[in-house]
Amino acid sequence: MQIYLSRPDITEKEIEAVCAVLQSPNLSLGPKLPEFEKVFSEYIGTKRAVAVNSGTSGLFLCMLALGLGQGDEVITTPFTFISSATVIMMAGAKPVFVDIEPKSLNIDAAKIESAITDKTKAVLPVEVFGNPAGMAQVCEIAEKHGLVVIEDGCEALGSALKGKKVGTFGKISVFAFYPNKQITTGEGGMILTDDDNLADMCISLRNQGRGKGDGWLAHERLGYNFRLSDINCALGIVQLSRIEKIKAKRKQVAKWYQEMLATNERLIVPTEPNGCDMSWFVFVVRLAEEFTGRKRDRILQDMKDKGIQVSNYFPPVHLQPFMVEQFGYKKSDFPITESVCERTIALPFYNNLTKDEVAIVCKTLKQVLDTIKII
Repeated sequence: MQIYLSRPDITEKEIEAVCAVLQSPNLSLGPKLPEFEKVFSEYIGTKRAVAVNSGTSGLFLCMLALGLGQGDEVITTPFTFISSATVIMMAGAKPVFVDIEPKSLNIDAAKIESAITDKTKAVLPVEVFGNPAGMAQVCEIAEKHGLVVIEDGCEALGSALKGKKVGTFGKISVFAFYPNKQITTGEGGMILTDDDNLADMCISLRNQGRGKGDGWLAHERLGYNFRLSDINCALGIVQLSRIEKIKAKRKQVAKWYQEMLATNERLIVPTEPNGCDMSWFVFVVRLAEEFTGRKRDRILQDMKDKGIQVSNYFPPVHLQPFMVEQFGYKKSDFPITESVCERTIALPFYNNLTKDEVAIVCKTLKQVLDTIKII
C-alpha cells in the first residue's frame, strides 16, 4: 500500500470550470483573471489582488514594486521554503536571517531589532506551515523602525490570528497555489495589498512592463511574463469557493494525527496556537532531541521503504551550498533552526486522507521509531 505525501482535491466542478474555459476564446487575459482576483480580495479583505504564475513570482514582484534592490537588506527567516530568501537576492538586495522561535517555528520577533541596520528596508516574515503566531509582534517592530512588512502567507491561506486574516498583516502579501497548498491552480500565486500604486505596478511588471490602458506592444518598463492563465484562474475560483470545507477537512486530518501521536514521548506534535484559526498546510512532527539528523534520515528512508511518503521540512536555507558560498554562513549560525531542521518529519497530509490511512502512518512511524531507538 502506498500513502502519498500530498494530493490535490479536485472535484467535477473544477473540471467543468476548466473545460468551459478551454471551449472559450479566452485562454489567457480573459474574464476569469479579474473574477479570480475579485473573489480572492473579497475573501481576504484587501482592496486589491493581483494574480501571478507562482508564489515566488509574487514575492519577487513585491520586491520590485517596493523599489528594493542593490544595497538594501531584508530580514527574513532561515526556516522556510527557499523562495522567501531567493526573491530578495533576485531583486539585488541581501537577505538577513533571524533565528526562529522554537514553538511556533516562525521568525523570533524578539531577535529582529538586533538585526536591523541602516540598510534594512523591509521584513519578510513567513507563516510557516499555516501558523500566523507572532505576526502582530513582527508588525509592531517593523512599524517602530519604519520598515515595510512583506507577508509571505504562501502556506497559510485561510489562517487568522485573533480574527485578523493572514494576508492583511503586511503592506503587501503573497499566497501560493502549488498542488500541495490549501487550494491549487496547478501553479499560481496572488499578491494582496490596499495600495493602488503597488497593485498597479505589480500588474505592469507581471505583464512585460505594459502600462495601464496601453497597447499590446507598448512597454513602460522592464517587466516579466508572470501572468496566470484563465485556465488556472477558473480552477482557483472553484477551489476558493470550497475553502471553508477544505479547511475543515485538513483540521480533521490534523486532529487525527494529534490524537494518535499525543502519547508518543519521542515526538513533538504540532498543535493550534491559542488565538489562531489555523489553516493547516502540512503536518510536521519533530523528533525528540536524542534523535540526530542522521537517525531522522534513517527514519525517513524506512518509512518510504514501507510505502509511506514522508519528507524533511525544511533544510536550513542559510546552509544551502550557494548561500554558504555567497554569504559565508556556517553551522551554528542559527542554532534553533538547525536543531529543528535535523528533526523534522512531514507526514502524509491532504484533504481526503482517511482516518484508517492516518492510523497506518502512525502505526508505521511507531514501529520505525522502536527499531531506530535500539540501533
